[in-house]
Amino acid sequence: MSIIVHHLENSRSQRILWLLEELGLPYSVKRYAREPKTMLAPPALKQVHPLGKSPLVEHDGRVLAETGAIVEYLVELGGRLGTPGNRDAALRYRHFLHYAEGSMMPPLLSLLIIQRLGLLGRPVRGFVQKLLDGHLDWLETELTGRPWFAGSDFTAADVMMSFPLEASRQRGGLDASRPHLTAWLDRIHARPAYVRALAAGGPYVFA
Repeated sequence: MSIIVHHLENSRSQRILWLLEELGLPYSVKRYAREPKTMLAPPALKQVHPLGKSPLVEHDGRVLAETGAIVEYLVELGGRLGTPGNRDAALRYRHFLHYAEGSMMPPLLSLLIIQRLGLLGRPVRGFVQKLLDGHLDWLETELTGRPWFAGSDFTAADVMMSFPLEASRQRGGLDASRPHLTAWLDRIHARPAYVRALAAGGPYVFA
């Protein structure tokens, strides 16, 4: 049975399309537009899963939710881009696979909310930005001695890290002052599978 990706525009689900392209797995896309006033996912996604979030993937009669869990499922299905054989690289792989959503996304989401609050959010913006800067500074040092987050080879950990770092470049202060991170973003955006995923998913403001 082919994989169906329920893809919300400008969202974490772009990573799933990219991973599928990297793995060469057959899939189809059902696109959803955000609600114009709230920019939230449309109610139609709740017909697929009660939480109404994206990404959602249908395969073999199952509906899978949560980006990290979907990535692990697809890596197992595709048989590539998973845990490296080297012990240190394997530990880094597992770390970044979960770090992307568990540690990196909360300050980014907080910044988005703060920006929407306008003047009301200004008192805490500096504090949240400082938290995010700490993450970016550390990630910059992580890529000083290797091209990819797990090690010398591209893995699904890089796919997971793409969205928080793309969002950081758009609204979190990531710029040329952190050359290793910006070079990593340039490398992922140049991958043919990434380009194909953009064509499959439609407009994506973070690329």
